Order: sequence, then structure tokens, then C-alpha cells
Amino acid sequence: MLIFLLFKLIHVIAVTLFLGNIIIGLYWMRLAVSSKNLSTISHTMKGIIQADRWFTIPGVIIITAGGILAAIHGHYPLLRTGWIFWSLVMFTFSGIVFSWKLVPLQQKIYRMARDVQPGAQENFPWKEFYSQYQLWKWWGAAALITPLAAMAMMILKVPATTFFFE
Repeated sequence: MLIFLLFKLIHVIAVTLFLGNIIIGLYWMRLAVSSKNLSTISHTMKGIIQADRWFTIPGVIIITAGGILAAIHGHYPLLRTGWIFWSLVMFTFSGIVFSWKLVPLQQKIYRMARDVQPGAQENFPWKEFYSQYQLWKWWGAAALITPLAAMAMMILKVPATTFFFE
């Protein structure tokens, strides 16, 4: 029982750091964009990219390992326990969105803001920037809502079964 609780604790701490990093990244980028200062925007996106390397990616590994190990030690069948199975599906979807949509958008937004020559801000393509930023926000929301839903399913233990593997 102690090992189950230890893995569960590790899992919950990792989820907290993971979700906190996503939420705070969206918040800081919103503030940076509202400043209309390209240096601030560039610096903020660089920080978000670095935070993903330090918190999001390791968080995914720790969340997955801690959750699977807790389920094994708690005697929960991964594919037949609905709240575990569907949480894994949601978490996987979030990872796909992050990898295929957010990372490329983050790199593009960072380069756009970083590569502006001093004194050339008045020629900056704000319309294109805002278009990319809006995409980043929407895909970021999708990457946030799915693990939040997974967390709710884990806490509430709903649904009880998967309907596929009964």
C-alpha cells in the first residue's frame, strides 16, 4: 500500500507541475503580446520553450510512469478501468497537439519576434503574427483542456469502465 501511495503522490505532483506550466505559459504570453513589445514577446516565448523542456516533457514522463506504476501497485487494470483508459487517451491527444501543433507555432512565433531588426518594428507583420498567436492560443487551450479533463476523470473516477474492454 505504501508503494502505491508513493507512486500516486509522484503522479499528482507531476500533474500539478505539468498543468501549472501550461497555464502560466498561456498567461505570460498573453501579457507579453498585450505589451506589443517584440523583445518582450520574444523573451517570453523563449522562456515558454525552455519551460517546456524543463517541466512539460519531463512531466509527461513522470506522469505516465507514476500513473502506470500506481495503477499496477493499486491493482487497477489499465485498459479496463475507464477513468484510467480515457485519461490516457486524453493525455495522448494533448501530447499529439503539443508535438504537432504547438511546438512548430512556438518556434515560428519566437523567430518572428526575435528576428526583427532594431528600428524595424513599425514594419513588423502584426496581422500574420496575431494569426499565428491565435492558432497558438487555441491549440494551447486544446492541449490544456484535455489533461484537465483527464485530471477530473482521475479524481472523480468516471467513467468506471471503458466499454471496449469489458
